[in-house]
Amino acid sequence: MALLITTKCINCDMCEPECPNDAISMGFETYQIDPARCTECVGYYDHSTCQSVCPISGVIILDPDHIETPEQLQEKAEKLKAEKA
Repeated sequence: MALLITTKCINCDMCEPECPNDAISMGFETYQIDPARCTECVGYYDHSTCQSVCPISGVIILDPDHIETPEQLQEKAEKLKAEKA
């Protein structure tokens, strides 16, 4: 699954620089995650870094509208890495 930033976001700017896929950006009122670029840090880290650095518990959650297997996330990560190269 991709991750989702809820409306509880306080715009602390902690998550955006941590994303290896540049999937996080400022939205209309709060930060948002592009599900096409979010791999939950699969292919980069053991855990989602945005969730790790978020100071408010439960703000960054699994997005039920974007369900993906670990294999799909790994494949997406590899494609995104190839785009950067």
